[in-house]
Amino acid sequence: MRHIEQLLPLVQKPGRYTGGEPGSVMKNSAEVALRMAFCFPDVYEIGMSHLGLKILYGLANAREDCWCERAFAPWVDMEAEMRRTGVPLCALESGDPLRNFDLLGFTLQYELCYSNVLNMLDLAGLPLRESERDDDMPVVIAGGPCTCNPAPLAPFIDLFVIGEGEEVLGELLDLLAVHKRKKSAFLQAAAQLEGCYVPGISQGVVKKRIVQNMNSCYFPETFPVPLIETVHDRTVGEVFRGCIRGCRFCQAGFITRPVREKSPELISEQCRMVTENTGYDEVSLCSLSTSDYTQLPQLLDNLLDWTAEQKVNVAAPSLRADEFPEHLMERLAKLRRSGLTFAPEAGTQRLRDVINKNITQEQMLTTATRAFSAGWTQIKLYFMLGLPTETDEDIQGIAALAQAIVEAYYANPNKPAGKGVTVTVSASNFVPKPHTPFQWETQANGEEIRRKQQLLRNSVKSKKISVKTHDCETSLLEGVFARGDEKLADVLEAAWAAGARFDGWDDQFKPQLWRDCFAQLGIDPDDYLQAREIEEPLPWHNFDYGVSKKFLLREREQAHAAQTTPNCREACAGCGVGTKCSFLKKRTKKL
Repeated sequence: MRHIEQLLPLVQKPGRYTGGEPGSVMKNSAEVALRMAFCFPDVYEIGMSHLGLKILYGLANAREDCWCERAFAPWVDMEAEMRRTGVPLCALESGDPLRNFDLLGFTLQYELCYSNVLNMLDLAGLPLRESERDDDMPVVIAGGPCTCNPAPLAPFIDLFVIGEGEEVLGELLDLLAVHKRKKSAFLQAAAQLEGCYVPGISQGVVKKRIVQNMNSCYFPETFPVPLIETVHDRTVGEVFRGCIRGCRFCQAGFITRPVREKSPELISEQCRMVTENTGYDEVSLCSLSTSDYTQLPQLLDNLLDWTAEQKVNVAAPSLRADEFPEHLMERLAKLRRSGLTFAPEAGTQRLRDVINKNITQEQMLTTATRAFSAGWTQIKLYFMLGLPTETDEDIQGIAALAQAIVEAYYANPNKPAGKGVTVTVSASNFVPKPHTPFQWETQANGEEIRRKQQLLRNSVKSKKISVKTHDCETSLLEGVFARGDEKLADVLEAAWAAGARFDGWDDQFKPQLWRDCFAQLGIDPDDYLQAREIEEPLPWHNFDYGVSKKFLLREREQAHAAQTTPNCREACAGCGVGTKCSFLKKRTKKL
């Protein structure tokens, strides 16, 4: 029953809570054995832009015995009304309370969503701690990149999926059908599955789960189409998983190894089908580095065969400035033109070598010039502040690189007539993440980050360049929870009880609240930002993502020597992924 409907006139954006979107799956609850809710711990507009939700939602609903619904974190205005009236958190499709479901699956995309996980459990009428939930309550699982260090959330979650979820979700649902409302028996059995970590039950090293063949991997033909504007209103085509580059700060690049590509024909057909079924007029190609796709020209040709006729735009984010040949530029120029985005990450060649970015300023300027000649006038550049070994000269180099791109535009005789150039510099703050070569490094404190941000702003002299920086307080809390242990669970619960919600939102984040909670529990957050000893046991040491500690240490040494490592396509660096690596297989066949 939709008790939430009485609250809709009282809140902003009631479309977040109505459901009923085209493409949403409706079933008869009396005719299914299992009821699952995919829980996204952020607002509807962000959650509905997430590809993982669309994949797992469709996959679970493809089963006749299961009905998977959706639930999102209610915004603060809706939460206030729900608590005032006693309306519980319900699923979007049926309007039924989450407490009545068999399985709640949370995705953990960002450490600053942890307080929302607790809040959603509480709004559902469930105890926060897994030890206090009995057999009559849903099993609570969590997946996503943040599970690579599940320690801070371990007391609240029954089971963590380590790695990719497509195959393991079906296995978990099979087990749940056998052990429904028998939590202990279910968790004992689930702990034996590869990629499943059950706190207090799992023994030894837990290996991540991956989908080996992307061509046979499930992908939805359609998905719910939001009735309100979301962050990404478009079709998303997944190109490949993994990354060949080995940027030493990038957690995603390490935990998603090895690279596994889809065929260009399959990608194009999946995009066409989803576009026809949803009515979107834009396709976005999704991967960590789209220009590294080995068959990108063929893929773009396949897409152009139908997108041009149907007036569908194709966006190709995650492009590298050193992998932007003229034939690719020509194809992209035929599409509706938007801004180009590149990620140099560092302002000098020395620091780019430290982080293994393997891109030169000359390559970036060459690519920018090609883009200008093809009609582009907007370029966005992503950088990081606080990287290991960073100096003030490296920060000033960011402004110098942006200025060089501006100058390249006005020096180009083939630039668009009568138009100026816009270069946006976006500078985030470096956070050392588990399972990377920088997992042992120090994270710069707030005072130092603010100084670096001001230095960057002062170094920019052109009005053609705009600078955007990230709040340092949220980065610090992100760093604490990224490398934290189970002691942080008490801090998290105390902060939630004190009102912490939507900590990733600038207008909702309350840094003093968090500082007070740390102080009350006698925990110094700065301890989690310090460098770690090489032999120090880390909270995530018993999770195997395929990349060996030996390799990570070697990469760390290379970083401090400002030496680069070739990408996986050029030479195997022996990361430990081994026989699962497609590039290694190809080289072995040649030998």
